[in-house]
Amino acid sequence: MNGTLSDASAAEACWLPLRELGRRLRQGELSPVALAEHCLQRLERLGPRYNAVVTLTRERALAEARRAEAELRAGRVRGPLHGIPYGAKDLLATAGGIPTSWGFAPLKAQTFAADAAVIERLQAAGAVLVAKLAMVELAGGMRYNQPNASFTGPGINPWNTGAWTGGSSSGSGAAVAAGLVPFAIGTETHGSITGPSAMCGVSGLRPGFGLVSRRGAMALSWTLDKIGPLCHGADDCGLVLEAIAGPDAGDPATLPMPFRDGPAQPPAGRWRLCLLAGEAESDQPAVGENFRAALEVLRPVADFTERALPPNPYHETVMTILLAEAASAFAHLTETGQAAALTAPETRATPYALQSIPAAAYVTALRIRRRLHRELAAWLAPFDAVVTPTLKKVAPPLDVPFSDYFGAHRRLAITSLGNLLGWPCVVLPTGFGERGLPTSMQFVGRPGSERALLALARHYQQHTDWHTRRPPGV
Repeated sequence: MNGTLSDASAAEACWLPLRELGRRLRQGELSPVALAEHCLQRLERLGPRYNAVVTLTRERALAEARRAEAELRAGRVRGPLHGIPYGAKDLLATAGGIPTSWGFAPLKAQTFAADAAVIERLQAAGAVLVAKLAMVELAGGMRYNQPNASFTGPGINPWNTGAWTGGSSSGSGAAVAAGLVPFAIGTETHGSITGPSAMCGVSGLRPGFGLVSRRGAMALSWTLDKIGPLCHGADDCGLVLEAIAGPDAGDPATLPMPFRDGPAQPPAGRWRLCLLAGEAESDQPAVGENFRAALEVLRPVADFTERALPPNPYHETVMTILLAEAASAFAHLTETGQAAALTAPETRATPYALQSIPAAAYVTALRIRRRLHRELAAWLAPFDAVVTPTLKKVAPPLDVPFSDYFGAHRRLAITSLGNLLGWPCVVLPTGFGERGLPTSMQFVGRPGSERALLALARHYQQHTDWHTRRPPGV
């Protein structure tokens, strides 16, 4: 294997599809050690430009890369991710004295004795952890209203450095978009994978609830939290999900079956897709135009039916559950007075306000969710997936409050619904809109439909090249 990367190899290594990157590593065309060094150098040089990195895990990365190199030379292949570097959102525990800050300044030095389950599984797959990536403080559970809600500074978008990355997996979105790592791990409770994926022009996968163990991950909302990959392409997302999914006794909410990626055919010969009434329209015309162009790419293999969501308080229900559970998860902030150290001023009273949510409101929200599981399963039954734009606008400027930019709700109803019911979602770039920023669409499906959603996504990306575009200056 080459001990160093040539200029040409270095320029493209972090942009290659994971299957191709893995093939080159297995064939000895690339060195895992040299590739890890290359990513560490890019993270060190460019990470601060985007406020994307909390901690470089250099010692661990090089040890894992050396082990991968020795194993590959000996013909022992752990799988398609063997020797490939990645970054992890800094709410996933990492052993060996590597801090896990949860994006919260008082916890910059917090350490754990064991790796999170996702980190364990990626290590078992031979992947190489090169960085802990920035995030919105406490995963956004304090109801922030501006991009500067992180002690690392606002997540800066590689496509336009005057724009935000999305949150709360801000560093994960920026690091993949800028080619600092081939893939990253994020988490979602209410838009924290889908938002950064959309705003940074990368492909993201929010798995269904319970598919990926949350052992060792910061808890924001025990019945809503999910962990998934951000990658260049949907095929990459499938490879990573297969490595990290599966049952875990350490997380009783995990489902009993593993995830196996692979081809999926539409049950009726063509995909049956639901278009949500009115969702293709926006006050930014490019969002709708790019979405309609994406539908034309799918038309040879899919039939579309426009249908409205049944009227229900999706957003209010998911937020009641999220905030009530966050009140318990972060009770120590009120007890210790650490809330005063939150970076965003508007969030410092939130931990106290959360304590006032009535138990009756929480129980009512849980009862509504149970009813919606039944009703929405019947509503979705005629379709293989719902397809909509991911966001109605491109990423906001860094100096504009979200309430001014997005209005009352920056999440679409399908985002609130999907997170409330634990439905999986795949996000794909569809082009560019205002200020040169990416637009995107999402496929949302019933629990267990990840393979079908990925098959749809692969078809789209086989006929478009938006996921291969690179931001200027990276």
